[in-house]
Amino acid sequence: MKLLRLFNRWDTSTVKVNDVSLREYINLDAVVVPRTGGRNNKTRVWGKKTNVVEKLMNKLMVSGHRGRKHKLTSGHNTGKSIKLYNIVYRALNIVEKNTNKNPIEVFVKAIENAAPREEITTIEYGGARYPQAVDCSPLRRLDLALRIMAQGAYTKSFKNKKRIEEALAEEIIKAYNNDNTSTAIAKRIEVERQAESSR
Repeated sequence: MKLLRLFNRWDTSTVKVNDVSLREYINLDAVVVPRTGGRNNKTRVWGKKTNVVEKLMNKLMVSGHRGRKHKLTSGHNTGKSIKLYNIVYRALNIVEKNTNKNPIEVFVKAIENAAPREEITTIEYGGARYPQAVDCSPLRRLDLALRIMAQGAYTKSFKNKKRIEEALAEEIIKAYNNDNTSTAIAKRIEVERQAESSR
């Protein structure tokens, strides 16, 4: 019996999620084409059933805005899924070439390193607002890590000679190595530092 592999290349059965809180939410089911088109959306917490690579593709569809400029939120960023499929596939190829490891394993470790454990919210007492540190839920941790990775890759390739797949691969490798020059790691450190100061 032939083993089903992601993108028909990489085995996900050996990949282990070390972070206990994220274990239930990082879906590593083997699919040849990680693109369901929303067919998982049948239960309330449907995000659990979506493959983590497909979640990255969805985050790359809309990369977010820079500052107050909303030109990056929609329009030219959305579109054909095959374009995102090819970007992620080429990025994982680059990760495999540079690290000599299973790129899915590297990607999962990068998510674990980039996911913030705490963040701040605003509470109001008698008309005055105060920042308050709160724990981050596992699904939100995963979504934040993927979103910041996507935004970091777009920022590094926007109006630049660097291609998006190179920027994304670089972001994943830096997050895997816990490098502070990674956008996702830098953001996680900043958010956790703010939360610590407002405890």
